[in-house]
Amino acid sequence: MSQTVAGTLVDVLEKIGVKHIFGLIGDSLNPIGDAVRHSKIEWIGVRHEEGAALAAAGQAKLTGRLGVCCGTTGPGSTHLVAGLYEASHDHAPVLAISGEMPRQLQGIDYFQATNPNLLFRDVSLYTETISSPAQAPAVIHQAIAAAYAGRGVAHLTLPMDVLTASVDGSVASVTTLKPRPDIFASEADIAEIALRIDKAGSIVIMCGAGCHGAAEELRALSDRLKAPLIHSVKGKDIMPYDDPRWMGGIGMIGTKADYHAVMHCDLLLMLGTDYPYSEFLPRECVVIQVDERARVIGRRAPTEVGVIGSVRPTVKSLLDRVKPKSDSRFFDVVTAQRKVWNEMQDKQSDPARSKDRIHPQAVARTVSDLAERDAVFVIDTGLNTLWSGNWIRQSGEQRIIGSFNNGAVGTALGQANGIQALDRSRQIVALCGDGGFNMLMCEFLTSVQHKLPVKAVVYNNSALGLITLEAESIGMPAWKKAIDFPNPDYVALARACGAVGFKAEKPGELREAIDYAFKAEGPAIVDCVIPADELPNVPHIDLEKIENFAEARIKEAVLAFTGR
Repeated sequence: MSQTVAGTLVDVLEKIGVKHIFGLIGDSLNPIGDAVRHSKIEWIGVRHEEGAALAAAGQAKLTGRLGVCCGTTGPGSTHLVAGLYEASHDHAPVLAISGEMPRQLQGIDYFQATNPNLLFRDVSLYTETISSPAQAPAVIHQAIAAAYAGRGVAHLTLPMDVLTASVDGSVASVTTLKPRPDIFASEADIAEIALRIDKAGSIVIMCGAGCHGAAEELRALSDRLKAPLIHSVKGKDIMPYDDPRWMGGIGMIGTKADYHAVMHCDLLLMLGTDYPYSEFLPRECVVIQVDERARVIGRRAPTEVGVIGSVRPTVKSLLDRVKPKSDSRFFDVVTAQRKVWNEMQDKQSDPARSKDRIHPQAVARTVSDLAERDAVFVIDTGLNTLWSGNWIRQSGEQRIIGSFNNGAVGTALGQANGIQALDRSRQIVALCGDGGFNMLMCEFLTSVQHKLPVKAVVYNNSALGLITLEAESIGMPAWKKAIDFPNPDYVALARACGAVGFKAEKPGELREAIDYAFKAEGPAIVDCVIPADELPNVPHIDLEKIENFAEARIKEAVLAFTGR
Protein backbone atom coordinates (compact mmCIF):
# COMPACT_ATOMS: atom_id res chain seq x y z
CA MET A 1 0.00 0.00 0.00
CA SER A 2 1.37 3.43 -0.90
CA GLN A 3 1.76 6.27 1.57
CA THR A 4 3.34 9.71 1.50
CA VAL A 5 7.06 10.29 1.91
CA ALA A 6 6.30 12.01 5.22
CA GLY A 7 4.34 8.96 6.37
CA THR A 8 7.15 6.65 5.27
CA LEU A 9 9.70 8.63 7.27
CA VAL A 10 7.60 8.77 10.44
CA ASP A 11 6.69 5.08 10.08
CA VAL A 12 10.33 3.95 10.07
CA LEU A 13 11.19 6.24 12.98
CA GLU A 14 8.37 4.70 15.00
CA LYS A 15 9.50 1.17 14.09
CA ILE A 16 13.08 1.75 15.29
CA GLY A 17 11.88 3.10 18.64
CA VAL A 18 12.00 6.88 18.29
CA LYS A 19 9.71 8.33 20.98
CA HIS A 20 9.96 12.07 20.30
CA ILE A 21 10.55 14.53 17.50
CA PHE A 22 11.65 18.02 18.55
CA GLY A 23 10.97 21.03 16.34
CA LEU A 24 9.08 24.16 15.51
CA ILE A 25 6.23 23.46 13.14
CA GLY A 26 6.09 25.44 9.89
CA ASP A 27 4.74 25.29 6.36
CA SER A 28 7.20 22.79 4.94
CA LEU A 29 6.99 20.63 8.06
CA ASN A 30 3.20 20.40 8.11
CA PRO A 31 3.16 17.04 6.28
CA ILE A 32 5.57 15.57 8.84
CA GLY A 33 3.50 17.04 11.67
CA ASP A 34 0.37 15.43 10.26
CA ALA A 35 2.12 12.05 10.01
CA VAL A 36 3.39 12.36 13.60
CA ARG A 37 -0.14 13.18 14.76
CA HIS A 38 -1.26 9.76 13.48
CA SER A 39 1.67 7.90 15.06
CA LYS A 40 2.78 6.96 18.57
CA ILE A 41 5.64 9.48 18.43
CA GLU A 42 5.26 12.58 20.62
CA TRP A 43 5.86 15.91 18.91
CA ILE A 44 7.57 18.34 21.29
CA GLY A 45 7.30 21.89 20.04
CA VAL A 46 10.27 23.98 21.18
CA ARG A 47 10.66 27.77 21.32
CA HIS A 48 13.87 27.85 19.26
CA GLU A 49 15.16 25.27 16.79
CA GLU A 50 18.54 25.19 18.53
CA GLY A 51 16.62 23.88 21.53
CA ALA A 52 15.22 21.11 19.31
CA ALA A 53 18.69 20.02 18.20
CA LEU A 54 19.97 20.14 21.78
CA ALA A 55 17.04 18.06 23.04
CA ALA A 56 17.69 15.41 20.39
CA ALA A 57 21.41 15.47 21.20
CA GLY A 58 20.75 15.10 24.93
CA GLN A 59 18.60 12.03 24.35
CA ALA A 60 21.16 10.47 22.03
CA LYS A 61 24.06 11.15 24.41
CA LEU A 62 22.25 9.52 27.31
CA THR A 63 20.88 6.47 25.51
CA GLY A 64 23.01 5.91 22.42
CA ARG A 65 19.77 5.73 20.42
CA LEU A 66 18.65 8.00 17.58
CA GLY A 67 17.43 11.47 18.49
CA VAL A 68 15.37 13.41 15.92
CA CYS A 69 14.88 17.14 15.35
CA CYS A 70 13.26 19.26 12.62
CA GLY A 71 13.52 22.73 11.22
CA THR A 72 11.35 24.31 8.56
CA THR A 73 12.42 26.13 5.40
CA GLY A 74 15.39 28.52 5.52
CA PRO A 75 15.97 30.10 8.96
CA GLY A 76 14.05 27.33 10.69
CA SER A 77 16.70 24.86 9.55
CA THR A 78 19.71 27.13 9.95
CA HIS A 79 18.83 27.50 13.64
CA LEU A 80 19.38 23.76 14.09
CA VAL A 81 23.05 23.87 13.20
CA ALA A 82 24.52 25.22 16.45
CA GLY A 83 22.70 22.62 18.53
CA LEU A 84 23.69 19.79 16.19
CA TYR A 85 27.36 20.36 16.98
CA GLU A 86 26.55 18.88 20.40
CA ALA A 87 25.71 15.56 18.79
CA SER A 88 28.55 15.81 16.29
CA HIS A 89 31.28 16.51 18.84
CA ASP A 90 29.94 14.11 21.46
CA HIS A 91 29.44 11.26 18.95
CA ALA A 92 25.69 10.89 19.46
CA PRO A 93 23.37 9.61 16.69
CA VAL A 94 20.90 12.31 15.60
CA LEU A 95 18.73 12.66 12.51
CA ALA A 96 18.11 16.30 11.54
CA ILE A 97 15.30 17.03 9.08
CA SER A 98 15.08 20.24 7.05
CA GLY A 99 11.82 21.18 5.42
CA GLU A 100 12.32 22.85 2.08
CA MET A 101 10.32 24.84 -0.48
CA PRO A 102 8.73 22.92 -3.38
CA ARG A 103 11.16 21.88 -6.10
CA GLN A 104 9.75 24.24 -8.73
CA LEU A 105 10.72 27.22 -6.52
CA GLN A 106 14.34 26.19 -6.02
CA GLY A 107 17.24 27.86 -7.79
CA ILE A 108 15.53 31.22 -8.35
CA ASP A 109 16.46 33.00 -5.08
CA TYR A 110 12.96 32.49 -3.71
CA PHE A 111 11.86 33.68 -0.25
CA GLN A 112 13.88 31.97 2.55
CA ALA A 113 16.08 30.16 0.03
CA THR A 114 19.16 28.36 1.40
CA ASN A 115 21.37 25.46 0.36
CA PRO A 116 20.86 23.05 3.29
CA ASN A 117 23.24 20.37 2.07
CA LEU A 118 26.05 22.91 1.87
CA LEU A 119 25.11 24.45 5.20
CA PHE A 120 24.94 21.15 7.10
CA ARG A 121 28.01 19.57 5.50
CA ASP A 122 30.43 20.41 8.31
CA VAL A 123 28.21 19.18 11.14
CA SER A 124 26.90 16.04 9.38
CA LEU A 125 28.33 12.65 8.56
CA TYR A 126 25.70 12.39 5.83
CA THR A 127 23.53 15.03 4.19
CA GLU A 128 21.20 14.52 1.24
CA THR A 129 18.14 16.02 -0.43
CA ILE A 130 15.31 13.64 -1.26
CA SER A 131 14.44 14.94 -4.70
CA SER A 132 11.94 12.27 -5.75
CA PRO A 133 9.48 10.00 -3.91
CA ALA A 134 11.04 6.87 -5.37
CA GLN A 135 14.37 7.82 -3.82
CA ALA A 136 12.95 8.29 -0.31
CA PRO A 137 13.02 4.79 1.24
CA ALA A 138 16.66 4.11 0.37
CA VAL A 139 17.89 7.57 1.40
CA ILE A 140 15.99 7.47 4.72
CA HIS A 141 17.62 4.11 5.48
CA GLN A 142 21.04 5.42 4.50
CA ALA A 143 20.72 8.50 6.73
CA ILE A 144 19.74 6.56 9.85
CA ALA A 145 22.41 3.93 9.18
CA ALA A 146 25.04 6.66 8.83
CA ALA A 147 24.02 8.30 12.13
CA TYR A 148 24.34 5.00 13.96
CA ALA A 149 27.51 3.82 12.21
CA GLY A 150 29.42 7.04 12.73
CA ARG A 151 27.69 8.06 15.95
CA GLY A 152 26.94 11.53 14.71
CA VAL A 153 24.54 13.67 12.72
CA ALA A 154 22.73 12.66 9.54
CA HIS A 155 20.73 15.32 7.75
CA LEU A 156 17.89 15.13 5.23
CA THR A 157 16.36 17.94 3.20
CA LEU A 158 12.74 17.28 2.20
CA PRO A 159 10.98 19.61 -0.24
CA MET A 160 7.33 20.10 0.64
CA ASP A 161 5.98 18.65 -2.61
CA VAL A 162 8.13 15.53 -2.13
CA LEU A 163 6.88 15.09 1.44
CA THR A 164 3.26 15.01 0.28
CA ALA A 165 3.91 12.75 -2.72
CA SER A 166 3.00 9.06 -2.61
CA VAL A 167 5.65 6.37 -2.56
CA ASP A 168 5.21 2.67 -3.21
CA GLY A 169 6.75 0.40 -0.62
CA SER A 170 8.41 1.15 2.69
CA VAL A 171 11.95 1.38 4.06
CA ALA A 172 13.59 -2.02 3.81
CA SER A 173 15.95 -3.71 6.27
CA VAL A 174 14.60 -1.76 9.26
CA THR A 175 16.04 -4.28 11.74
CA THR A 176 19.55 -3.25 10.67
CA LEU A 177 19.00 0.29 11.96
CA LYS A 178 20.34 0.04 15.50
CA PRO A 179 23.27 1.15 17.70
CA ARG A 180 26.69 -0.13 16.75
CA PRO A 181 27.75 -3.29 18.64
CA ASP A 182 30.95 -3.75 20.64
CA ILE A 183 34.22 -4.08 18.76
CA PHE A 184 36.49 -6.90 19.91
CA ALA A 185 40.23 -6.30 19.99
CA SER A 186 42.46 -8.91 18.37
CA GLU A 187 44.17 -11.62 20.41
CA ALA A 188 47.55 -10.22 19.39
CA ASP A 189 46.64 -6.77 20.71
CA ILE A 190 45.38 -8.18 24.02
CA ALA A 191 48.60 -10.16 24.39
CA GLU A 192 50.70 -7.04 23.71
CA ILE A 193 48.83 -4.98 26.32
CA ALA A 194 49.17 -7.76 28.90
CA LEU A 195 52.91 -8.03 28.23
CA ARG A 196 53.44 -4.29 28.74
CA ILE A 197 51.33 -4.29 31.92
CA ASP A 198 53.21 -7.24 33.39
CA LYS A 199 56.52 -5.41 32.85
CA ALA A 200 55.34 -2.12 34.38
CA GLY A 201 55.57 -1.08 38.01
CA SER A 202 53.14 1.72 38.80
CA ILE A 203 50.05 1.87 36.58
CA VAL A 204 47.25 4.42 36.23
CA ILE A 205 44.01 3.54 34.40
CA MET A 206 42.28 6.53 32.81
CA CYS A 207 38.58 6.00 32.05
CA GLY A 208 36.57 7.97 29.52
CA ALA A 209 33.03 7.88 28.15
CA GLY A 210 33.80 4.61 26.37
CA CYS A 211 33.97 2.91 29.78
CA HIS A 212 30.25 3.24 30.51
CA GLY A 213 28.87 -0.20 31.26
CA ALA A 214 32.26 -1.60 32.27
CA ALA A 215 32.39 -0.59 35.96
CA GLU A 216 32.70 -4.12 37.33
CA GLU A 217 35.48 -5.03 34.92
CA LEU A 218 37.35 -1.83 35.74
CA ARG A 219 37.13 -2.52 39.47
CA ALA A 220 38.50 -6.01 38.94
CA LEU A 221 41.39 -4.71 36.81
CA SER A 222 42.20 -2.02 39.37
CA ASP A 223 42.31 -4.64 42.14
CA ARG A 224 44.43 -6.99 40.04
CA LEU A 225 47.01 -4.34 39.15
CA LYS A 226 46.86 -2.18 42.29
CA ALA A 227 46.17 0.64 39.85
CA PRO A 228 44.16 3.80 40.67
CA LEU A 229 41.25 4.58 38.37
CA ILE A 230 40.99 8.19 37.22
CA HIS A 231 38.48 9.66 34.78
CA SER A 232 37.80 12.31 32.20
CA VAL A 233 34.80 14.50 32.98
CA LYS A 234 32.68 12.40 30.59
CA GLY A 235 33.60 9.32 32.60
CA LYS A 236 32.95 10.81 36.05
CA ASP A 237 29.56 9.14 36.51
CA ILE A 238 30.74 5.58 35.74
CA MET A 239 31.32 4.80 39.43
CA PRO A 240 30.23 6.23 42.77
CA TYR A 241 32.31 9.09 44.09
CA ASP A 242 33.26 7.12 47.19
CA ASP A 243 34.51 3.97 45.47
CA PRO A 244 38.06 3.59 46.91
CA ARG A 245 39.51 2.91 43.46
CA TRP A 246 37.84 5.96 41.85
CA MET A 247 40.39 8.71 42.50
CA GLY A 248 38.73 11.60 40.70
CA GLY A 249 39.30 13.55 37.53
CA ILE A 250 42.20 15.05 35.67
CA GLY A 251 42.69 18.59 34.39
CA MET A 252 40.66 21.57 35.55
CA ILE A 253 37.90 19.17 36.59
CA GLY A 254 40.30 17.04 38.57
CA THR A 255 42.64 16.65 41.51
CA LYS A 256 46.29 17.27 42.25
CA ALA A 257 46.61 13.63 43.31
CA ASP A 258 45.61 12.42 39.85
CA TYR A 259 47.88 14.90 38.08
CA HIS A 260 50.86 13.67 40.08
CA ALA A 261 49.88 10.05 39.56
CA VAL A 262 49.71 10.44 35.79
CA MET A 263 53.00 12.32 35.62
CA HIS A 264 54.88 9.80 37.77
CA CYS A 265 53.48 6.41 36.77
CA ASP A 266 55.32 3.85 34.65
CA LEU A 267 52.32 3.10 32.44
CA LEU A 268 49.14 5.00 31.62
CA LEU A 269 46.31 2.84 30.28
CA MET A 270 43.82 5.12 28.48
CA LEU A 271 40.47 3.39 28.04
CA GLY A 272 37.69 4.86 25.90
CA THR A 273 38.96 8.43 26.14
CA ASP A 274 40.27 10.98 23.67
CA TYR A 275 41.08 13.47 26.42
CA PRO A 276 41.97 16.70 24.56
CA TYR A 277 44.08 18.59 27.11
CA SER A 278 47.50 17.17 26.35
CA GLU A 279 49.23 19.36 28.96
CA PHE A 280 47.74 17.08 31.64
CA LEU A 281 49.01 13.89 29.96
CA PRO A 282 52.51 12.43 30.38
CA ARG A 283 55.27 12.73 27.81
CA GLU A 284 57.67 10.13 29.23
CA CYS A 285 55.87 7.01 30.49
CA VAL A 286 54.47 4.15 28.42
CA VAL A 287 50.99 5.02 27.11
CA ILE A 288 48.54 2.36 25.92
CA GLN A 289 45.27 3.51 24.40
CA VAL A 290 42.15 1.43 23.74
CA ASP A 291 39.30 2.99 21.77
CA GLU A 292 36.64 2.02 19.24
CA ARG A 293 37.67 4.97 17.05
CA ALA A 294 40.88 4.30 15.18
CA ARG A 295 41.29 7.95 14.26
CA VAL A 296 41.72 9.13 17.87
CA ILE A 297 44.45 6.72 18.91
CA GLY A 298 47.82 8.32 19.62
CA ARG A 299 46.90 11.93 18.90
CA ARG A 300 46.97 13.30 22.48
CA ALA A 301 50.07 11.72 24.01
CA PRO A 302 53.02 9.70 22.64
CA THR A 303 51.45 6.23 22.49
CA GLU A 304 53.39 2.97 22.29
CA VAL A 305 50.44 0.60 21.91
CA GLY A 306 47.15 1.55 20.25
CA VAL A 307 44.30 -0.95 20.18
CA ILE A 308 41.00 -0.67 18.33
CA GLY A 309 38.30 -2.18 20.52
CA SER A 310 35.46 -1.54 22.95
CA VAL A 311 36.48 -1.17 26.56
CA ARG A 312 34.34 -3.82 28.25
CA PRO A 313 35.34 -6.86 26.15
CA THR A 314 38.96 -5.66 26.06
CA VAL A 315 39.20 -5.39 29.84
CA LYS A 316 37.45 -8.76 30.27
CA SER A 317 40.07 -10.34 28.02
CA LEU A 318 42.89 -8.60 29.88
CA LEU A 319 41.68 -9.97 33.21
CA ASP A 320 42.38 -13.45 31.89
CA ARG A 321 45.90 -12.48 30.78
CA VAL A 322 47.55 -10.05 33.20
CA LYS A 323 49.43 -11.24 36.26
CA PRO A 324 48.27 -9.89 39.64
CA LYS A 325 50.51 -7.32 41.34
CA SER A 326 51.12 -7.23 45.07
CA ASP A 327 52.87 -3.87 45.62
CA SER A 328 50.21 -1.33 46.61
CA ARG A 329 52.52 1.54 47.61
CA PHE A 330 51.74 3.68 44.54
CA PHE A 331 47.99 3.11 44.99
CA ASP A 332 48.24 4.00 48.68
CA VAL A 333 50.09 7.26 48.00
CA VAL A 334 47.44 8.37 45.48
CA THR A 335 44.72 7.43 47.97
CA ALA A 336 46.31 9.52 50.71
CA GLN A 337 46.72 12.52 48.40
CA ARG A 338 43.13 12.17 47.26
CA LYS A 339 41.96 12.26 50.89
CA VAL A 340 43.77 15.57 51.47
CA TRP A 341 42.25 17.08 48.30
CA ASN A 342 38.76 15.90 49.29
CA GLU A 343 39.08 17.49 52.73
CA MET A 344 40.00 20.79 51.10
CA GLN A 345 36.95 20.54 48.82
CA ASP A 346 34.71 19.77 51.79
CA LYS A 347 35.82 22.99 53.51
CA GLN A 348 35.26 25.03 50.36
CA SER A 349 31.74 23.67 49.88
CA ASP A 350 30.59 24.16 53.46
CA PRO A 351 27.69 26.66 53.37
CA ALA A 352 28.87 27.97 56.76
CA ARG A 353 32.20 29.02 55.22
CA SER A 354 30.85 32.59 54.93
CA LYS A 355 28.06 34.33 56.82
CA ASP A 356 26.79 36.48 53.99
CA ARG A 357 27.98 34.86 50.72
CA ILE A 358 26.92 31.68 48.97
CA HIS A 359 30.01 30.17 47.46
CA PRO A 360 29.44 28.30 44.17
CA GLN A 361 31.03 25.14 45.57
CA ALA A 362 28.25 25.03 48.15
CA VAL A 363 25.62 25.24 45.42
CA ALA A 364 27.03 22.21 43.59
CA ARG A 365 27.48 20.17 46.78
CA THR A 366 23.98 20.97 48.03
CA VAL A 367 22.48 19.95 44.69
CA SER A 368 24.51 16.75 44.88
CA ASP A 369 23.44 16.02 48.46
CA LEU A 370 19.73 16.55 47.77
CA ALA A 371 19.48 14.91 44.35
CA GLU A 372 17.84 11.53 43.85
CA ARG A 373 20.16 8.56 43.44
CA ASP A 374 19.29 8.12 39.75
CA ALA A 375 19.16 11.81 38.84
CA VAL A 376 20.66 13.17 35.64
CA PHE A 377 22.81 16.29 35.95
CA VAL A 378 23.07 18.37 32.77
CA ILE A 379 25.92 20.84 33.12
CA ASP A 380 26.25 24.03 31.09
CA THR A 381 29.52 25.51 29.85
CA GLY A 382 31.40 28.21 31.72
CA LEU A 383 32.92 28.66 35.14
CA ASN A 384 29.87 26.78 36.43
CA THR A 385 31.23 23.67 34.67
CA LEU A 386 34.14 23.66 37.11
CA TRP A 387 31.91 24.12 40.16
CA SER A 388 29.53 21.35 39.14
CA GLY A 389 32.16 19.02 37.71
CA ASN A 390 34.39 19.20 40.77
CA TRP A 391 31.85 19.31 43.61
CA ILE A 392 29.08 16.96 42.54
CA ARG A 393 29.52 13.61 44.28
CA GLN A 394 27.83 11.11 42.02
CA SER A 395 26.10 7.98 43.29
CA GLY A 396 27.06 5.62 40.48
CA GLU A 397 23.43 5.44 39.34
CA GLN A 398 23.36 9.10 38.35
CA ARG A 399 24.41 10.40 34.94
CA ILE A 400 26.31 13.58 34.09
CA ILE A 401 25.83 15.14 30.65
CA GLY A 402 27.35 18.34 29.31
CA SER A 403 28.90 20.12 26.37
CA PHE A 404 32.25 18.61 27.23
CA ASN A 405 33.66 18.38 23.70
CA ASN A 406 31.78 21.18 21.95
CA GLY A 407 32.10 23.56 24.90
CA ALA A 408 29.00 25.54 23.91
CA VAL A 409 27.40 27.97 26.36
CA GLY A 410 23.63 27.79 26.78
CA THR A 411 23.17 24.09 26.01
CA ALA A 412 22.08 22.62 29.36
CA LEU A 413 18.38 23.46 29.43
CA GLY A 414 17.69 22.22 25.88
CA GLN A 415 19.49 18.93 26.52
CA ALA A 416 17.71 18.56 29.85
CA ASN A 417 14.33 18.90 28.12
CA GLY A 418 15.18 16.09 25.71
CA ILE A 419 16.35 13.80 28.49
CA GLN A 420 13.35 14.62 30.69
CA ALA A 421 10.97 13.69 27.86
CA LEU A 422 12.30 10.13 28.01
CA ASP A 423 11.07 9.74 31.58
CA ARG A 424 9.03 12.47 33.24
CA SER A 425 9.35 10.72 36.61
CA ARG A 426 13.16 10.86 36.67
CA GLN A 427 14.85 13.85 38.27
CA ILE A 428 16.69 15.98 35.70
CA VAL A 429 18.76 18.91 36.97
CA ALA A 430 20.16 21.55 34.61
CA LEU A 431 23.09 23.33 36.26
CA CYS A 432 23.52 26.64 34.43
CA GLY A 433 25.58 29.76 34.62
CA ASP A 434 23.45 32.86 34.35
CA GLY A 435 25.03 33.73 30.99
CA GLY A 436 24.20 30.33 29.56
CA PHE A 437 20.71 30.23 31.00
CA ASN A 438 19.94 33.65 29.53
CA MET A 439 20.93 32.50 26.05
CA LEU A 440 18.11 29.96 25.69
CA MET A 441 15.85 30.69 28.67
CA CYS A 442 12.94 30.51 26.22
CA GLU A 443 13.30 26.72 26.40
CA PHE A 444 11.96 26.89 29.96
CA LEU A 445 8.62 27.57 28.27
CA THR A 446 9.09 24.27 26.42
CA SER A 447 9.57 22.59 29.81
CA VAL A 448 6.34 24.11 31.10
CA GLN A 449 4.19 23.46 28.03
CA HIS A 450 5.15 19.81 27.72
CA LYS A 451 5.14 19.12 31.46
CA LEU A 452 8.84 18.39 31.62
CA PRO A 453 9.71 18.84 35.31
CA VAL A 454 13.30 20.00 34.73
CA LYS A 455 14.94 21.75 37.68
CA ALA A 456 17.16 24.62 36.50
CA VAL A 457 19.75 25.69 39.08
CA VAL A 458 21.31 29.02 38.08
CA TYR A 459 24.71 30.18 39.37
CA ASN A 460 23.90 33.90 39.39
CA ASN A 461 27.03 36.05 39.52
CA SER A 462 25.89 38.61 36.90
CA ALA A 463 29.03 37.99 34.86
CA LEU A 464 30.64 35.74 32.29
CA GLY A 465 32.92 34.21 34.92
CA LEU A 466 35.01 31.98 32.69
CA ILE A 467 35.84 34.91 30.40
CA THR A 468 37.33 36.71 33.41
CA LEU A 469 39.46 33.67 34.20
CA GLU A 470 40.60 33.29 30.58
CA ALA A 471 41.62 36.95 30.34
CA GLU A 472 43.54 36.90 33.61
CA SER A 473 45.35 33.68 32.66
CA ILE A 474 47.17 35.60 29.89
CA GLY A 475 47.88 38.64 32.07
CA MET A 476 45.05 40.75 30.65
CA PRO A 477 42.66 42.63 32.93
CA ALA A 478 39.09 41.44 32.57
CA TRP A 479 36.96 43.92 30.58
CA LYS A 480 34.13 44.32 33.04
CA LYS A 481 32.00 46.41 30.68
CA ALA A 482 31.77 43.44 28.32
CA ILE A 483 31.69 40.71 30.97
CA ASP A 484 29.25 41.98 33.61
CA PHE A 485 25.50 42.19 32.94
CA PRO A 486 22.18 42.62 34.76
CA ASN A 487 19.90 39.61 35.21
CA PRO A 488 16.12 39.35 35.28
CA ASP A 489 14.24 38.27 38.37
CA TYR A 490 14.43 34.51 37.76
CA VAL A 491 11.74 33.74 40.35
CA ALA A 492 9.33 36.11 38.62
CA LEU A 493 10.34 34.63 35.26
CA ALA A 494 9.51 31.13 36.44
CA ARG A 495 6.11 32.25 37.67
CA ALA A 496 5.41 34.18 34.47
CA CYS A 497 6.07 30.96 32.54
CA GLY A 498 3.60 29.05 34.71
CA ALA A 499 6.16 27.31 36.94
CA VAL A 500 7.76 27.99 40.33
CA GLY A 501 10.98 29.74 41.31
CA PHE A 502 13.07 30.01 44.45
CA LYS A 503 15.94 32.31 45.38
CA ALA A 504 18.90 31.94 47.72
CA GLU A 505 21.00 35.00 48.58
CA LYS A 506 22.36 33.90 51.97
CA PRO A 507 23.97 30.59 52.96
CA GLY A 508 21.10 29.76 55.28
CA GLU A 509 18.64 29.96 52.38
CA LEU A 510 20.44 27.63 49.99
CA ARG A 511 19.40 24.17 51.11
CA GLU A 512 15.75 25.13 51.56
CA ALA A 513 15.51 26.75 48.10
CA ILE A 514 16.98 23.72 46.33
CA ASP A 515 14.92 21.30 48.40
CA TYR A 516 11.67 23.13 47.58
CA ALA A 517 12.54 23.14 43.88
CA PHE A 518 13.37 19.45 43.83
CA LYS A 519 10.07 18.62 45.55
CA ALA A 520 8.01 20.77 43.16
CA GLU A 521 5.80 18.77 40.79
CA GLY A 522 6.72 20.64 37.63
CA PRO A 523 9.62 22.68 36.25
CA ALA A 524 11.40 25.03 38.64
CA ILE A 525 14.18 27.61 38.66
CA VAL A 526 16.54 28.08 41.61
CA ASP A 527 18.31 31.45 41.58
CA CYS A 528 21.56 31.05 43.55
CA VAL A 529 23.29 34.41 44.01
CA ILE A 530 27.06 33.87 44.19
CA PRO A 531 30.12 36.15 44.13
CA ALA A 532 31.81 36.83 40.80
CA ASP A 533 35.37 36.78 42.16
CA GLU A 534 35.58 33.13 43.30
CA LEU A 535 38.54 31.31 41.77
CA PRO A 536 38.47 27.55 41.09
CA ASN A 537 41.03 25.06 42.32
CA VAL A 538 43.74 24.36 39.77
CA PRO A 539 45.44 20.95 40.18
CA HIS A 540 48.49 22.15 38.26
CA ILE A 541 49.52 25.65 37.23
CA ASP A 542 52.88 26.76 35.87
CA LEU A 543 54.85 29.78 37.07
CA GLU A 544 54.00 31.82 33.98
CA LYS A 545 50.25 31.45 34.62
CA ILE A 546 50.69 32.51 38.25
CA GLU A 547 52.56 35.63 37.13
CA ASN A 548 49.84 36.36 34.55
CA PHE A 549 47.06 36.15 37.15
CA ALA A 550 48.99 38.43 39.49
CA GLU A 551 49.67 40.95 36.72
CA ALA A 552 46.03 40.95 35.65
CA ARG A 553 44.76 41.53 39.19
CA ILE A 554 47.16 44.47 39.62
CA LYS A 555 45.96 45.98 36.33
CA GLU A 556 42.32 45.51 37.40
CA ALA A 557 43.04 47.34 40.68
CA VAL A 558 44.63 50.22 38.80
CA LEU A 559 41.70 50.39 36.38
CA ALA A 560 39.22 50.43 39.26
CA PHE A 561 41.11 53.35 40.84
CA THR A 562 41.84 55.42 37.73
CA GLY A 563 38.99 54.35 35.44
CA ARG A 564 41.52 53.95 32.60
